[in-house]
Amino acid sequence: MIHHQKIIIVGAGPAGIGLAILLKKLGFTSYLMLEGDEIGSTFRRWPREMRFITPSFTGQGFGALDLNAVTPGTSPAYTFRKEHLNGDEYADYLELLADHFDLKVKEKTMVTAVSKKGRLFTVETDSDTWTCEALFWATGEFQFPRATGIEGAHHGLHVGHVDSYEALAKAHYVVVGGGESGADAAFHLARNGSQVTVVTETSMNDKVADPSLTLSPYTYERMEVAIQSGRVSFKENRKVTKIAQHHAGYDVELDNGEVLQTTGQPILATGFASGATQIASLFEWQENGKPLVTEEADESTVTEGLFLIGPSVQHRSAVFCFIYKFRARYAAVVKQLFTRWGYDMKEEVLAEYENNQMLLEDLACCEVNCEC
Repeated sequence: MIHHQKIIIVGAGPAGIGLAILLKKLGFTSYLMLEGDEIGSTFRRWPREMRFITPSFTGQGFGALDLNAVTPGTSPAYTFRKEHLNGDEYADYLELLADHFDLKVKEKTMVTAVSKKGRLFTVETDSDTWTCEALFWATGEFQFPRATGIEGAHHGLHVGHVDSYEALAKAHYVVVGGGESGADAAFHLARNGSQVTVVTETSMNDKVADPSLTLSPYTYERMEVAIQSGRVSFKENRKVTKIAQHHAGYDVELDNGEVLQTTGQPILATGFASGATQIASLFEWQENGKPLVTEEADESTVTEGLFLIGPSVQHRSAVFCFIYKFRARYAAVVKQLFTRWGYDMKEEVLAEYENNQMLLEDLACCEVNCEC
C-alpha cells in the first residue's frame, strides 16, 4: 500500500526533530519523519566518554538560546543541569521533545530507495512506501565514517566505531587526524595511561576563529592537560598514506616516508561523509564532498523539492556543522517552501525564531572573525 504526506523527513536527529517542531508550530500536519533506528540513535553510538564541545547554558530571555537547543523555549542545560552533555543525554532530550510536541515519527523504518517522477517523490522503506511533494534529508554524518586516501585503512579503528576508550587496552596508539574527534581520542587514551602520537595535516597552533575549522576552547583545555601528562606527542603537517598490520602490531606510514610503529590499533579520526551520499544521484557535489544546494532554500540544484538540513549544509565558506548553525536554517527553508506552495507563515512563529537567531536568510553575515 502506498501512503502520502506532503512532506517526508528522513532522519529523527536534531535536524529532523527541529524541523518537525517548526512544522507543528505552524499548524502543518501533512508531514512524517522516517527513522531507521530510534530517535537520536546516532548520539547513543558515541564513544561513552564523548561530550558535546558546544556548551549548554540557559540564556533564554536575553537573546541567547542554548547552543544545543533545536527549538526556542528549550534548553538541554536546564533539563540535565549540565554544560557538556553526553550522547545518551542528548538523545533523551530529543525523545523528550518528540513526546512533548507529539511529533509524527515512524521509528525502526529504514529507507531503502528514493525516486522522483513528476512532482512526486517515492520513498520506499523496509515496511511500506510513501509519496511526498517535498523531501527533507536529515540523516547527519556520524553514521558514515570516512577514511579515504589511506591504503590499509581497514586495519584501523574509526572513532565512529569506538564504544569506549576506557575499554581499549593500555598501549601506544597512533591517532590519524588532529581535529575534534582526534583530539578527543588522544585525551581519553592518554588519561587512561596510553602513549599517543597524533598525526595531523595541519598545525595544532593554527589561528582560525570559526570553530567549524579549528579546535574548540573546551578541547584546547583538555589537550593542554594531555600534553602536560607527557603521554601525547604530535606529527604536524603530515599525512598518513598506509597502515600495515603484522604480528607485533602496526606500521603507520607518513607522506614523508617515516614509519610509526604502534602496538595499539591505529585510531582513525578522519572525519565523516555526508548522509546525502545515500541518494547521491539526486544532488550535485562540491569538491570537498558536500552536497551542492541553493543559498535560498538549501535545496538540491538538480532535484526540485529535495532539501538538505543538518551538518552537511555548506555555502562557500559558511559551514553549518554545529547545531547552533544549522538550526538557523529551518525557518528560512520552510519559508521558501511555503511561499512556493502559497501557504501563509504564522508571523508570530517567524518572530519567535528570528528573536532566537533561528531565521538566517542572509548568508553574508556568516563570516567568523575575531579581532582579539
